[in-house]
Amino acid sequence: MIAKKKRLQTLTDILKIKNAGTIRELSQALNVSEMTIRRDLTILAKENTVKLFHGGAIYNYTSKINQKRDNSIYNLPNEEATRINEKRRIAEKAVSLIQQDDIIIIDSGSTTELMGDFIQVSNPSTIVCYAMNILFSIFRQKECKLIFGGGYLHKNTLMFESKEGVELIKNNRANKAFISARGVSDILGITTADSYEIPIKRAAVESSQQRILLVDSSKFDVVRSAYFGDINDFDIVITDDKIPKRYIDIFKKLEVELIIV
Repeated sequence: MIAKKKRLQTLTDILKIKNAGTIRELSQALNVSEMTIRRDLTILAKENTVKLFHGGAIYNYTSKINQKRDNSIYNLPNEEATRINEKRRIAEKAVSLIQQDDIIIIDSGSTTELMGDFIQVSNPSTIVCYAMNILFSIFRQKECKLIFGGGYLHKNTLMFESKEGVELIKNNRANKAFISARGVSDILGITTADSYEIPIKRAAVESSQQRILLVDSSKFDVVRSAYFGDINDFDIVITDDKIPKRYIDIFKKLEVELIIV
């Protein structure tokens, strides 16, 4: 059973994404009794996070607390300074999975950017990417062929967005895709910070033979607004040794290979 604090956060995230929910729906989603959901909703209503109606609740978008929480913007330079040791270990392990002549997709992100530090000239590959920081981290690898999707540059993620970029991914096939995420939840799936990231992340996952998720342990039991997949959409998850223990059992049950570094 989910601890109370995490349950309240998950409940809030569900209502934020769905706008509203009935007590029965929320009870089933969190696998707890309807009485527990009623008590939790009462707490959230007192905090002005939700508004109650008969048989359910609605997310309170006008709440100052929610507006402050929802306006927290992902910023790549800030993210690069956090958990750097864990991210380097994850990136190094990810690169060790690349075989000679692989075609790989490298997603945007602070962990995926570090892969460029470990890619060896002895393993020439074709690399598909669509973010400025990834491009800069790998262009010096002279033996690697590079395919880059351009478009509108989002400065907070350094990702380029365009329909043509998504089509470029769809029209290529990769042996491996290395994907980043801002949140991993066994209930609400794999999420990221901005909705513009969804089409290209989904295209990268769908165009790859093997899908590899790179996330440090701080991303577990976190939900962001932009959903792009489920845990079992991935073949391998690479994370650090502070991963919540219950996720070890979840990955095993879903037959997703877990690599802890």
